[in-house]
Amino acid sequence: MKIIKRITKWLEIRACAPAYSGWVLAGISLCFFGAAINTMAGWLYVISGVSFALLAVAAVLPAISLRGLTVNRLPIQPVTASSELTVELEIHNQSLKPVSLLLVEDILPFIFGKPIKQAIETIPVGGNYRWKYYYPTQRRGVYRWQTVELASGAPLGLFWSRRQREVTAKAIVYPTVLPLTSCPLVDEIGQDESLRSDFRGRPLLTATEGLVRSLRPYRTGDAMRLIHWRTSARRGELRVRELEIVTGGEDIIIALDSAGSWEEENFEQAVIAAASMYVYAQNQQIQVQLWTASTGLVKGDRFVLETLAATTAQEDTSNPHGISNIAIWLTQNPLTLLNLPQGSRWVLWDNLSSPAQAIVNRDYPGVLIQHTEPLQPQLQKSLNK
Repeated sequence: MKIIKRITKWLEIRACAPAYSGWVLAGISLCFFGAAINTMAGWLYVISGVSFALLAVAAVLPAISLRGLTVNRLPIQPVTASSELTVELEIHNQSLKPVSLLLVEDILPFIFGKPIKQAIETIPVGGNYRWKYYYPTQRRGVYRWQTVELASGAPLGLFWSRRQREVTAKAIVYPTVLPLTSCPLVDEIGQDESLRSDFRGRPLLTATEGLVRSLRPYRTGDAMRLIHWRTSARRGELRVRELEIVTGGEDIIIALDSAGSWEEENFEQAVIAAASMYVYAQNQQIQVQLWTASTGLVKGDRFVLETLAATTAQEDTSNPHGISNIAIWLTQNPLTLLNLPQGSRWVLWDNLSSPAQAIVNRDYPGVLIQHTEPLQPQLQKSLNK
């Protein structure tokens, strides 16, 4: 059956292939032609000749109807994992005749699944047909595909022709971002440095711990502990404290050990943790960057999320430098914790090959992630010191 399907598809793409009704009519035509030869009856010749003529016309017209069709793809907006991609195609009929009995297939990457099909009754002369469909996503990633197939059996449905159009698609699925209400890894970083630093001539970074800088109106996502209740009661609206710590004017760096060896589940959790901490730091108005082995330092919401969507474990280290500043190091290898920069924090995933309990960096606090517990509460708990 697979061989027959492959031969049929090959014929459809390069010429045409008979449908079931086409095979039936071809068989009947041969029977009439054989009977005409045996009986020399003219009416049998006429019937067989008309039948063969219908088959010839039905074999040529589908390919002709597909020649004037062009396909354009609208840009696909990025989504978060477990959300639906919105895919839109525009099919334009540039021929001088309407096109009917059209079947459109968007050939998705194998990781997505089977092609998505849409039947179109007719496209008028010079008309457009916009096809929009929604596809659920399961995992983060950057997905590309480029083939759209147009198939038609017009006008008799006896033969089908199929033609391919190259229409490039790029879909970006961001990692899940956990709604962190607090994150000691981010909140407490830089406190030790601020106690020892000279405040003169050093720029200050907005944070969630440290010296009170000013009061501002409450915004969605602000931690409840930052609300200044006395001022809020006096003004009749919630007012939030803006705090400062000293970090030498440098960005906090969330560094993902993407060059290391990871268990698949652990690495996916690490990507989610990196995305969640980055968004949390942004919401807290803290300057933050992302580091991965292949890209180096990346800044900006879109670039960071795209980097995390595309990153994989055991990447080639093309940018080994850039994490000499304050960093939150996400890794599965406990040995990498021994050489962290001054003032760093760490997030370590426990694994069977190298138990982490015995090898942790006690010089800097961090979080040990356990498989048996949900990720979000672990990112919000107090640091191991």
